[in-house]
Amino acid sequence: MNEITAPKTFAPLLTRAADAETTADPSSVMTLLADSDTTGGLLTSYRSSFAKGAVGAPAHFHTKASEMFFVLGGSLQVLVGEELTVLEEGDFLLVPPHTPHAFAAAPGAEADVLFVFTPGMARFDYLRLLGRVMRGEASFAEIKESSERFDNHYVDSPVWQQVLAERG
Repeated sequence: MNEITAPKTFAPLLTRAADAETTADPSSVMTLLADSDTTGGLLTSYRSSFAKGAVGAPAHFHTKASEMFFVLGGSLQVLVGEELTVLEEGDFLLVPPHTPHAFAAAPGAEADVLFVFTPGMARFDYLRLLGRVMRGEASFAEIKESSERFDNHYVDSPVWQQVLAERG
């Protein structure tokens, strides 16, 4: 018989928009909403607002977490495995662990997206690092070195490389 274990205890969490930490780079603003340390490890969540046609993330996968996308506004171009699709306002996508994926604002469009990772793990430091890299304050090598810590493993994707090449 399988036992159901109770989740870690944590207090209810309210993140007010005015109090949320943001990190910005030339192509996006990320609003940090809930990290694993404040949710008992259940989830991590943030919101990204991408400028017109901005690239979000190169092809990568997670070994422990599922990643959920909910498009609040605009259009998001997404690669899942080897399939490209465009998510529109109101669309939801769940990417399970070990599934390569990448995303960017659709060509000519902005995108406003809510991201949720479950189970949660401390990702806010990764998002802060990503912002520093995009602003030229840190090197991409630092991201590569943090792949195990943040469960963010980059992969080669000829399909995504073609998408980026077509964007110019």
